[in-house]
Amino acid sequence: MNENQAVQYLESMIGQTLRIHATDTRIFVGNFKCTDAARNIILGQTYEYRFPTPSAVHDAAVETEKQESESSRVASPNLKVNMTSRFIGLVVVPGQHITKIELEETPQQIRVREALRKQ
Repeated sequence: MNENQAVQYLESMIGQTLRIHATDTRIFVGNFKCTDAARNIILGQTYEYRFPTPSAVHDAAVETEKQESESSRVASPNLKVNMTSRFIGLVVVPGQHITKIELEETPQQIRVREALRKQ
């Protein structure tokens, strides 16, 4: 991809919803606004997601174990603990901390992309 194609591609991404993974395991989901030469990315209307802390996982495991022993059910090998999230609005994600960038597409966008690919 030459420089002109890269610029056009980035311009086509403006306003799209991106999911950005950071080195500290946080995930940012927001509308792509712009980027710069240092690979910093600005997102608007952004939510930050964090994995549960080890203590939260432990507490959930203890609570689940307690409930299962009270109801005489067989212990489940799976434990589900939700990620925590918060709305942060406009955010700059430093380029050196980005590990992965994903485009979030709606089902309709996926169908359109697949239809264009088949042509």
